[in-house]
Amino acid sequence: MSEQQIRALVVDDSQAMRRSIMYALQRLTGVVCIEAEDGVAGLKMLTTQGRFDLVLTDINMPLMDGLKLISHIRKAPEHRGVPIIVVTTEGAEADRARAMALGASAYLVKPVQARVVLETVKELLKLG
Repeated sequence: MSEQQIRALVVDDSQAMRRSIMYALQRLTGVVCIEAEDGVAGLKMLTTQGRFDLVLTDINMPLMDGLKLISHIRKAPEHRGVPIIVVTTEGAEADRARAMALGASAYLVKPVQARVVLETVKELLKLG
């Protein structure tokens, strides 16, 4: 995947957090980030903007939370294999377990360092 463009969808109701995550991701060569302010907008992007190689989502958002977004993504055959990284303030083990049971690939608790986001992305996308 390192030879092609990597499309990442960043879903968070905090613009500052979206920008922080996008800034970290753009340190990787070939990453293009699309942003959405909640799960409804994120789901719309997934259905109208072509393929995505990665989704990063918060849990607590208006209209549709990240857990419902994960559930919708995993129900769609064309998105079942897309890695989903949850980036949230919810640090309880029950929250982590629920997200992972719904199909999240990784669970990071805010505040999270850019280095940790990048390491997680590289691992999930099998980048050098």
